[in-house]
Amino acid sequence: MVPAFGVLGPVTAWDADGNAIPLKGPRHRSVLARLVIARGRVVPVSRLVDDLWADPPADAVGAVRTFVAALRRALEPDRPPRTPARLLVTDGPGYALRTTTDAVDAWRFEETVAAAPALPPKEAAVRLEEALGRWRGPAYAEFADQPWARADSRRLTELRLHAVELHAEALMSLGQADRAAADLRAHSAEHPWRENAWRLLALALYRTGRQADALDVLRRARTLLADQLGVDPGPGLRSLEADILRQADHLGRQADHLGQPVDNPAGRVWGQVSAAYDRTVAPDARARLESTAGLLRSLAVTGGSGLPAAREHRVAAVAAAEELGDAELTARVIGAYDVPAIWTRLDDPEQAAHVVAAAERTLAALPAVGHEAAKARLLATIALESRGTSLARGPQAARQAEETARRLDDPLLLAFALNAAFMQCFGRAGLAPRRDEIGAELVALSARHGLADFEILGHLVRLQARCALGDFTAADRHAAAADTLAVRHERPLVGVFTGWYAALRLDAAGQAPATDVEAAYRNAAVLLHDAGMPGVADGLLPLALLCVRLRHALPLRFDEFDEFDQCDESNESDVDMVWGPYAPWVRPLLLLDRGHRPEAAEALRATPEPPRDLLQEALWCLTGRAARALGDRRTMARAHAALTPAANELAGAGSGLLTLGPVSAHLSDLAV
Repeated sequence: MVPAFGVLGPVTAWDADGNAIPLKGPRHRSVLARLVIARGRVVPVSRLVDDLWADPPADAVGAVRTFVAALRRALEPDRPPRTPARLLVTDGPGYALRTTTDAVDAWRFEETVAAAPALPPKEAAVRLEEALGRWRGPAYAEFADQPWARADSRRLTELRLHAVELHAEALMSLGQADRAAADLRAHSAEHPWRENAWRLLALALYRTGRQADALDVLRRARTLLADQLGVDPGPGLRSLEADILRQADHLGRQADHLGQPVDNPAGRVWGQVSAAYDRTVAPDARARLESTAGLLRSLAVTGGSGLPAAREHRVAAVAAAEELGDAELTARVIGAYDVPAIWTRLDDPEQAAHVVAAAERTLAALPAVGHEAAKARLLATIALESRGTSLARGPQAARQAEETARRLDDPLLLAFALNAAFMQCFGRAGLAPRRDEIGAELVALSARHGLADFEILGHLVRLQARCALGDFTAADRHAAAADTLAVRHERPLVGVFTGWYAALRLDAAGQAPATDVEAAYRNAAVLLHDAGMPGVADGLLPLALLCVRLRHALPLRFDEFDEFDQCDESNESDVDMVWGPYAPWVRPLLLLDRGHRPEAAEALRATPEPPRDLLQEALWCLTGRAARALGDRRTMARAHAALTPAANELAGAGSGLLTLGPVSAHLSDLAV
């Protein structure tokens, strides 16, 4: 079987079973990448020498031949000795890669994008989605800035952006404007100079009934283009704005691949049912409150502004239920919001505290006998909404909810309770194996009973746990499974976590230069814009960049990146503004990096123990590193004791977002 080659991300090759083929060092991979770019044409050895070295060594030609020989052994391990190579062939003055279009991910991608406009929308959407899913990072990731790779890398990147927009158009043709809008929001934010991205986003928003949002998008595009580029919007944006203002008929309907208008059945049914509900159910009926609670659950998983809006209205719904003095109704309203949660830091602690207090009051008000399922949902809610806090009630509530769910044999209730158990599984460092078990049960349980949201959660939990344990092959599978389910069930927020995982994957591999890793994290950070998850977003990008710089022994100065170096490390408000919740653990290292040892020692003494969450190992490592630099043996001992249970894990990787490398290395440093 012919190996497959990947350049849509780090350069790699896979055998017939999909296993990565070891390609040795960066020079070997650069030779392979250079031959992929040549698309079967011969690349002279002299050209390879010039491309590989700015100042070639004396035996550069011999070195190239050594690289080629090693690649041949790796790519064709079963080729008999002294028989001609079939893949990486010698031809005249150089070498060529002779393989099929299907064997190279970039070549297959180009073929798919070229064919898409002529396909029916459904087939085009499926093929483009599959093609875009092959991207694992920037094209020729570790070589993208090399002169010989730059043009092809940029061409493929541009083609990918075009494919994203073609995919969105196909979705809109299928009546899935809401899904297209979710994809296009991140796309336009990441590539604000693409007028077509803004045009499609505005059109998608209009087709989901959000005329004001569509006009706001067009106005933002106009301002951005004028302020940053000094140009006016093109005719496409101008005409769309005029059409939206007059509500042109052709905007409100979809068109098939032949250009014939078709109805949007989802929108039509939604409008009809909503109107019937308004006519039938009295405005003050309690049924409206329960229906609202169910709708808020759906709103929370839609992405964009849906999540913060759902949280805000949820608190109002709970308060309204309590005002009616009906504990059973209040329990149903609180328990209906069983939104899967993957991140251990709360997005809005004040709102969460209101919900916890209401759940506790409702538990006390329910009859002592009966209502077991409702009580278990309240307990699971308490455990979820007290995550990352010091409340001792959380672990106890999670255990009680899980015990009740198992006794009642209620799959949905058990999935909710397992989510609560996961959120309370951070009592100490090193609990990734236990969280992996929870994730495995969630996946199996949810797959059996069709609980798509909790199946996605289970895969994300396992992704995090396998990352912590350094098993990135398994983590890759769970990321792919989560993405597939997210597309099928229109859950755009999943892409935030799998997108960040792609950056972590590049980081943890340890083969890409720090600049490429930092760029990958910056690209991932775009996914958090408007995602409605401040608990994830606040301080995460600078923390990830700090971890990269520490692992590569680089200065902790970020002047070349935006505002990260504009704060005064001695000023707590300045540091908190940039580093968010991670400021206390970062401040001693920043001060040390600038030579302020007395201030760093004072900051270290004020550093609290890390919260018991997904990043506790990483924050303990930061504390231990600062303590070691300052000779603070007492703090070193505390860090060593806290980290010892996680000796077999990668610090921070349990988040699925960033890493500080093996905990064992930090323990060794602390022990010395």
